[in-house]
Amino acid sequence: MTDQKPPAPPLISPYVFPVLLAGFGLWCLYDGWFTTNPKMLEPFNQWFNRIASGVLLTWSVVDFIRTHKRDKAEQAEQTARNQEPTDHD
Repeated sequence: MTDQKPPAPPLISPYVFPVLLAGFGLWCLYDGWFTTNPKMLEPFNQWFNRIASGVLLTWSVVDFIRTHKRDKAEQAEQTARNQEPTDHD
């Protein structure tokens, strides 16, 4: 029998999670601060959406910055590895 490795899972962008967080945060921001829907103006719904928008938007910004720094570090490491001289005797 041949030793075959299972196929790698499909790759997605590391920025998908921060974008989803920002999307949900913007949704909560709209429902908490700008909507005229009477159901969303009830105190529990309004405060939940206001707090959730602050948490989700902050989390998305922090995660985006962290992902961007990690991505730049990986690119710099890859560039440094590609530029190393090779010893061929």
